[in-house]
Order: sequence, then structure tokens, then C-alpha cells
Amino acid sequence: MDCKGIETVRRDNAPLTANLISTCLQKLLINRDPEGAVDHAKEVISDLLCNRIDISQLIITKELTKTKEEYAAKQAHVELAERMKKRDAGSAPQLGDRVPFVIVCGAKGQAAYLKSEDPIYVLENNLQIDTEHYLKHQLSQPLLRIFEPVLGEAKAQSVLLKGDHTRVKKVVSGKVMGGLMAFAKKRVTCIGCKAVLPKDGAVCVHCETRESQIYQKEIAKLSSLEEKFSRLWTQCQRCQGSLHEEVICTSRDCPIFYMRKKVRIDLESQSSVLRRFGSAAW
Repeated sequence: MDCKGIETVRRDNAPLTANLISTCLQKLLINRDPEGAVDHAKEVISDLLCNRIDISQLIITKELTKTKEEYAAKQAHVELAERMKKRDAGSAPQLGDRVPFVIVCGAKGQAAYLKSEDPIYVLENNLQIDTEHYLKHQLSQPLLRIFEPVLGEAKAQSVLLKGDHTRVKKVVSGKVMGGLMAFAKKRVTCIGCKAVLPKDGAVCVHCETRESQIYQKEIAKLSSLEEKFSRLWTQCQRCQGSLHEEVICTSRDCPIFYMRKKVRIDLESQSSVLRRFGSAAW
């Protein structure tokens, strides 16, 4: 389906927005299935709020056309470029480059340009994505524009942006920037029941009887991550034309680049979890 001038083709929107709007339009206009389109939109919103969306689908890119002083108002990608220049001037974006960024959680009421961050930095430092920002500023208005003629203005907002699919339990999967979290101290918890442990170890006294089951479960997670990384690595090798050479691609326009980076970090994290069990005593 050929679209012009909407979020499915604009490069300054996250891929999640383009994919969602494209699928909903396909269901509405081609399949004539408005209920299926509504259900799909609800499912994506629920996945977003539960942190089940891959970071590659949340990356926004904007072109750096002017210096910071030439902009009338502060822009997220401009402020990020300045922060990246302070970290490493050699790899920071230059004028004419497109700056990829995501919005991370910060202090309550903090401006969006202060919460923009480099996706690689987010993965390496395990920062929490601000899913509410994406729902409010990336998904809500595009969805309402295509569903209001079908459902009506009042019903579209109540069906899509309110309801059981938005009342979800948030799972904190990373650090939160700013606020009281800056003073929080991380404690070691039991892998089985998440109870705080008095000293380093894998499980608490209540989970010792099923330690072998917990260990096997963590081994299965590691195997799944290794398989996923292998598939992504092979895909990148095929893309560069050889299955026998090291992957040297660093294209930040490719979603697989970020997926591969995230899986590698998850592998290191899962390996550290297994090391908490100590060496196996056969």
C-alpha cells in the first residue's frame, strides 16, 4: 500500500509508529477488519507499556542541520549531540548527520530534550525507556487520526488509549535517570524468589531445595540467547556477503545492529547470573 505524508513514511518517527499505522491501515482499508485493527493496536500498546518492544523499534532519527545556537528552541537530537561531543568528540554526530536517539525515564516533569539518549549508551548502561512518552507523543495522535473516522472521536480515544490493555504492571528493566533513584543502592537478590540476600550467592534458604531447577531454568535462558545471537550474527554475515568473516558492520540505520548489541549484553548479564551458582560439584 502506497502512502504519502503520514507517519508510515516519515523518517522522524520511530519504526514502531510506522509499522503500527501501516498494519492498522492494511486491516482497515484492504482487509475491511476494523475490529482486528483495534485489537492489534491494543496489543502493541500493551507490549510497549510492558517493555516488550525491542529498542530498535523505538529509535527516532533527526538530521542535525544547524548548530545549537541557531535553533530557536532546544531540540532533543541537538542536546544529545552536544552531550555525545563531551563524551567522545571523535564519534559524536556532525552537521548533516542524522542523530538516532531514544527517550529514557527521568525526573517527573523533566523536558524531553533532557531525556534523549544514544541507543548504544542506553544498552550499555541499562537505562529505562520512557514508554509513556512514546504512547503519548508517538502513537496516540497517529492512531486517533485514522480511527476517529471509523469509531468516532470520543469512542476512539476511550477504546484505544483507555482500558485493560493500558492497566498493566510496569516491569522496571533498567536504571532510571535522576530523582531519588540516584541515591538508591543495589542489593543482591535471590534468583528464585527475588528476596534480598544477606550475602553474595544464588538463592535464599527457602529456595535451596529447588536450586537445581532454578539453575536449569537459567541454563535454558542462556541457550536461548546464544541461539538468538547466532541467528543475528549469521544474518549480518549474509548481508556482508561472507559466512566466514568477522562482522564489521556498524550501520546505525539497521535494526539488527541494535538487536545484536542488546543480545550480546543480555548474554553477558545471563553469564554473570550463572556464575553466582559457583562451580558445579559433580
